[in-house]
Amino acid sequence: MRFRLLPKDSPLGWTPYFWLVYLGFFLVNPWFRGTTTLGWFGHAVAVAVFLVLYFRGYWLSGAALLPIVAGMVAMGLVLTPFNAGAMVFFVYAAGFVGETGPPQTAVRWLALIVVIAMVQGYWLQLPIMAYVPVLFVSVIVGGPNIYFAEARRAGRRLREVEQERARAAERERIARDLHDVVGHTLSLIVLKSELASKLAARDPDRALREIRDVERISREALAEVRAAVQGYRAEGLAAELTRARAALEAAGVALEAEATPLALAPATEQALSLVLREAVTNVVRHARASRCLVRLHEDDRATWLEVADDGVGGSAAEGTGTAAMRARLAEVGGSLDRSAHGGMRLRACVPRPSAPGAPVGSVAAAGPAAGAASASGAPV
Repeated sequence: MRFRLLPKDSPLGWTPYFWLVYLGFFLVNPWFRGTTTLGWFGHAVAVAVFLVLYFRGYWLSGAALLPIVAGMVAMGLVLTPFNAGAMVFFVYAAGFVGETGPPQTAVRWLALIVVIAMVQGYWLQLPIMAYVPVLFVSVIVGGPNIYFAEARRAGRRLREVEQERARAAERERIARDLHDVVGHTLSLIVLKSELASKLAARDPDRALREIRDVERISREALAEVRAAVQGYRAEGLAAELTRARAALEAAGVALEAEATPLALAPATEQALSLVLREAVTNVVRHARASRCLVRLHEDDRATWLEVADDGVGGSAAEGTGTAAMRARLAEVGGSLDRSAHGGMRLRACVPRPSAPGAPVGSVAAAGPAAGAASASGAPV
């Protein structure tokens, strides 16, 4: 394992190494005044102790950092009587107080350091120019560090909030995908299983085919569930329409499809595919319909997907499935219109890139979909 003096993700980069230049004030005094070998050894030990405190301080925060700050202040108190340059340790201590806690706490610690340094200088009767500048520099260094430390904490809190939102969005996506995949597939499995049971006596070969379909659909469902957990992507509207036909046929519902081949953006096609899946699942489960119309087309402003049936669900309240469809469409800037005319009609609208945000109502008035269902003869 590689030894590191500073945390790998430190936002300060290499600057802590540059700040060590201020140790020169501690070493200048013995250099110009002269000192013994033992004196230099003592200074070397002091520098070594300081470096341990200094680099350890970058790994700590909060109350755990206070012993580091106290150690630097203690070095200033003990060594200043022998070397006035040791006052610089008060400056280093002031530089660390920003990470000791909230600004109110850090300001109190900074004020205490300044007071201790001032009393030390006055008590030792040092020249004013030897300790007053240290007081100003401590404030100049400590104050901005308190501000930037709080800014870093705020940034970390914001990132944590964003990560939690991302996790919540991912959980919601997985829940929607599982609802889309499992709900549709289980409905189809139930229908085919019931059909196979009814056919077992009078048409064993057909019943066997239905059971094999159940096996195939179950395997596909397992793969889709795994894909949903990892990040579900629809296979496209054509594949979804094929599944819809199979589900409706198993439920005894006649499908009338009017799907114009369209070149859609992947996100739009995915959203419409999942809307189609949920809408057909609702028809199979709840509508008790005999006919279902699926129409896909686009005009100069939007892409439209319409699913209409002649069942009994027209007056039903909106449920989880409808809310899921609205959420899917909202992700791509689309919307859903739900209306009842004997049966149920769902009309999804996704604005084209050239006309973002086109509302369902305004486009519906101009688009050909307004009366197309009636013209086709399918009850809506």
